[in-house]
Amino acid sequence: MKKVIVMTLLSLVFTGCAAPGASYVDTNNDTSGTVMGLEYRDFEKAAADAVASMISTGAVSHPSGGRYILAIGKVTNDTMQRIDTDLIIKKIRIELLQSGKVVVTTAVGINGAEDEMSYAARELRNNDEFSQARVARKGTLQAPDLSLSGKILQRNHSMGRQQQVEYFFQLTLTDINSGLAIWEGETPIIKRGSGKTVSW
Repeated sequence: MKKVIVMTLLSLVFTGCAAPGASYVDTNNDTSGTVMGLEYRDFEKAAADAVASMISTGAVSHPSGGRYILAIGKVTNDTMQRIDTDLIIKKIRIELLQSGKVVVTTAVGINGAEDEMSYAARELRNNDEFSQARVARKGTLQAPDLSLSGKILQRNHSMGRQQQVEYFFQLTLTDINSGLAIWEGETPIIKRGSGKTVSW
């Protein structure tokens, strides 16, 4: 009897995971309607706009023809939604890396190293179990030239039976040596829909 109950429970679990009617979305040809909250298309647009602006203004063009080293600063989520700000930052990083204009340091970040292996690997110095020829030497980590920071804001407006939800992706590129902002950009995402629709 126990075996029958277990088998029945397992079949219910797997049936629930099957999600009848589910299908993949072609993100390059998605013609479905939008939602009032932030979605992947909004992050793609904000990232594409930011990168295009940085490149067209020459903000990430190194005078010597080399590549700037970029560190990621603080990006604040000031919306009603629980979103990971890395959704936009990672897209920007990927596009900038692929542009050949910058490299991104993972050894320096607002909350410490993004990839702690840069420091963990250096703890192998003077460890007889490891060939010291392959251990990272002192003074080889590269300090960043630029820092990318920003904020995502949300403002809701009632329009009778409708509502307008405004999102603003604000980004700043700072020259770390001088502390001056060498580029700033803002991408507005404006959505209008039923006042009954939630945006979080």
